[in-house]
Amino acid sequence: MEFRHLRYFLAVAEELHFARAAERLHIEQSPLSRAIRELEEELGAQLFVRTSRSTRLTLAGKLLMENAPRVLLALDQARESVKAAANGFHGRLRVALSDGITPSRLPALLARCREEDPEIEIRLFEVPLAQQLSGLRDDLYDVGFSMADEVGDGIIIEPAWEDELMVAMPARHELLAHKRVPLDEVLQHPLVLGDPAVCEGHAKQIDRILRKQDREPLIEQYVATFDVMMTFVSAGLALGLAGAAHIASSREPGVVGRPLAGKSPMLTTYLLRRDAEPSQALARFIERVEALGPGDA
Repeated sequence: MEFRHLRYFLAVAEELHFARAAERLHIEQSPLSRAIRELEEELGAQLFVRTSRSTRLTLAGKLLMENAPRVLLALDQARESVKAAANGFHGRLRVALSDGITPSRLPALLARCREEDPEIEIRLFEVPLAQQLSGLRDDLYDVGFSMADEVGDGIIIEPAWEDELMVAMPARHELLAHKRVPLDEVLQHPLVLGDPAVCEGHAKQIDRILRKQDREPLIEQYVATFDVMMTFVSAGLALGLAGAAHIASSREPGVVGRPLAGKSPMLTTYLLRRDAEPSQALARFIERVEALGPGDA
């Protein structure tokens, strides 16, 4: 089985359309169809049922689709390990990032790792939470960061850092009259929030805070990234709720962050790792995370 066979298969499996898959892969449809036939012959199983109107996966195809991404990732990591060794690195840490983690401590953490362990290559993988959890269990990642606190068996989870929840608002909004904004007044305005399907952990933490209020929030839009959230805010379409670090790092000039009145709610980013004895490099990494302290940056 060739590397390209799996890449071609995944493209067709995700598109369920040979012409679109070929366009995505920047190849002609004929060699794509030929590669799929070669893969089916090698595996001894039909992977797709193809008619003039549709393309769908067989049971064998569905099973291969479940496993192919892990195989491709393992192959890619093996290739990158060889490159890293050729460039003078003597080890690596594979760090998965999920759930729109608050970035307040991450740059300082990575800089310290590079300063104290320059021979260790650090690779970052932005992945959905489910992929991070399966990747940690399958030893495809060494450690991860997420805002989710429900991760299932086989994973050790501990708080890494906290970030103050703030209101993101347009530069000329009426609530700017408050130095600290009452949450019940925020809830009188439309909100743009992180999509629970993409920023699962972040969305759950925000939902827990909002559920303590008597008023039902007015959700204008759910968005997949904080950049889009800040675009909505800058345009005056809604207010946003996000960590102080996300608001501070916004590239939108028309966004102002204000703390909430009373005791500031905190958003927690967690460190996740497989429930096993960590390598020396990972143990040092965990020590650096713990040395950062939980407080907001």
